[in-house]
Amino acid sequence: MPKMKTKSSAAKRFKATASGKLKRNKAYKSHILTKKSAKRKRNLRKSTVTDDTNEKNMKKILPYI
Repeated sequence: MPKMKTKSSAAKRFKATASGKLKRNKAYKSHILTKKSAKRKRNLRKSTVTDDTNEKNMKKILPYI
């Protein structure tokens, strides 16, 4: 059986934690920042863990992470 391919776009966006969960950056931080509050932009800087509902699909896309 051939090796499974990793989706390179997903590999650039997600990193695995020590417990095996997937860490990701938050969206909505690239443009139209003038109307967003400083508090909102500050919270968007922080990374977060991928939601459990998406975890199964992400593991399929990233077989070796």
